[in-house]
Amino acid sequence: MNILFFLTPKSEVAYLYDDFSVRQALEKMEFHHYSRIPVLNRDGDYVGDITEGDLLWFIKKNGLNFKSVENVSIKEIYNQRPLEKIKIDADILDLLNIITKQNYVPIVDDRNKFIGIVTRAKIISYLKDKSR
Repeated sequence: MNILFFLTPKSEVAYLYDDFSVRQALEKMEFHHYSRIPVLNRDGDYVGDITEGDLLWFIKKNGLNFKSVENVSIKEIYNQRPLEKIKIDADILDLLNIITKQNYVPIVDDRNKFIGIVTRAKIISYLKDKSR
């Protein structure tokens, strides 16, 4: 089975650019109700992800407030241990091995350009429907 079947394309995924401010990141995560979100550079490469905890611990550690983080780039703080990503031509078993450890798997093309995600929920839903 091709993993494209499970892909949520980039156009439907909320993500941040690594030059966004901490405030922009918090606002986008609040709007979408996400606790973790992919981070891309302006070339479209997947460079990592950021969590609410990353942002909040940074604010606390530096004694900042919501207003003062308007000029702080998330490039300084995004998770340096990104989620495991896979290429679009990966085997479905590779995807299943990763999705058991992560809520979503970033999918990239041969040039490392982010093209979307596969969510654990989509895999579970598919397996549930198949078992009926």
